[in-house]
Amino acid sequence: MLNSTKDRTSAPEYRTQYESFELTPLTPHIGAEIRGLDVSRPLSDEEDLELRQAFQDWMVLVIRDQELTREQHKAFGRRFGKLHTHPMHKGGHRGSDPEILPVVTTADAAYTAGDGWHTDVTCDEIPPFGSMLYVSEVPPNGGGDTLYADMALAWELLSDPVKQMLEPLEAVHDGAIPYVGAYRSTPPEGGYPRNRHPVVIRHPDTGRKILYVNSGFTSHIVGLTPIESRAILEMLYRHIASTPRLHCRVTWEPGTLTFWDNRCTQHHAVWDYYPHTRRGERVSVVGEKRPSR
Repeated sequence: MLNSTKDRTSAPEYRTQYESFELTPLTPHIGAEIRGLDVSRPLSDEEDLELRQAFQDWMVLVIRDQELTREQHKAFGRRFGKLHTHPMHKGGHRGSDPEILPVVTTADAAYTAGDGWHTDVTCDEIPPFGSMLYVSEVPPNGGGDTLYADMALAWELLSDPVKQMLEPLEAVHDGAIPYVGAYRSTPPEGGYPRNRHPVVIRHPDTGRKILYVNSGFTSHIVGLTPIESRAILEMLYRHIASTPRLHCRVTWEPGTLTFWDNRCTQHHAVWDYYPHTRRGERVSVVGEKRPSR
């Protein structure tokens, strides 16, 4: 028998019918595939309004059949705000265009970016509002999917005593964890960003509570002993990774642009295609304010 917390939790009813494009959900609560929308050109007011509604509802939009230049990719990102510069670009590690993050894994790669559950750049004082990955090359024999997790549902599925413990807490998010520890990069002058954020935040548009720690960037929970912090974080990471109900899975095709809400999702790029290549570029949009309760 399910516990009382899970009994109370059900997927909201989200809109699936639109005039501007065809939308097919990937799961009842996170992820939707869009066809019939060309984001290489300026959108009409109706297209823009409907796309924003779909983004708020589904959190992860998989927009198929796109042919984008780098400038068109960036122009689409700017519809939603100022474009983000990745911290590794400031250290000279990621391409020549500060608004583009190359996401390329080949047989010679020492790692693949995002191979583990994380939310993008939560080490920033104001992390990105959303990210848009445009993939141009996929492995020929399959693989290279990306998993996304609904962090509002992750919060809702926790028991009430655990929620009461977590709500007043803050955690430190440290860019050195992935960028130095995993990627072996040399930090820029002054080091990579390091900031404190609440363990539980509210989505600024929907008002839903969001579990806001991730294994990519969160170093520790403030005010707890190291043993306590590790135990709680590992429990939460296991909850995120081992609860399939939270997840949707995006299978890439050349010409796919996936746009995700970085405020309420985590993702994991699966590296299961060695020695083949997956190639893409990512644009991220700067958030409007710090994550808050």
